[in-house]
Amino acid sequence: MEIAHLVKKRATCLRRQVGAVIVKDKNILATGYNGAPSGIMHCADRGCLREQLGIPSGERHEICRGLHAEQNAIIQSAKHGTSIQGATLYCTNQPCGICAKMVINAGIERIVYEDGYPDELASDMIAESGITLVHYTRK
Repeated sequence: MEIAHLVKKRATCLRRQVGAVIVKDKNILATGYNGAPSGIMHCADRGCLREQLGIPSGERHEICRGLHAEQNAIIQSAKHGTSIQGATLYCTNQPCGICAKMVINAGIERIVYEDGYPDELASDMIAESGITLVHYTRK
């Protein structure tokens, strides 16, 4: 989890910095943080579209220039041809609904998260999928 906190320092989102690390067999397979796609102007430079439109946290995820940390970690795995089937996702925040669907289909078997996220549907889908969800308390 400490590595996820280190990775989140690279986040370019103005509202929330999130870090994710995908691990399997005690090996780090991929990391991700939230921010705009490669080659696209960062929100720190352009401004937050969600903030400008007054969109509350946890709602209307499609109205955002950025990708979530979990999405970036999964994409990084795919880009480099690394299977994450059976892996554990360490994330500083519990995944949202969009990320939960991606995590389920990627074959991740366990999610360790620190802070919650206001998305009941995500929690329901994760529970239904059989993924182990572990709330981590930082010491």
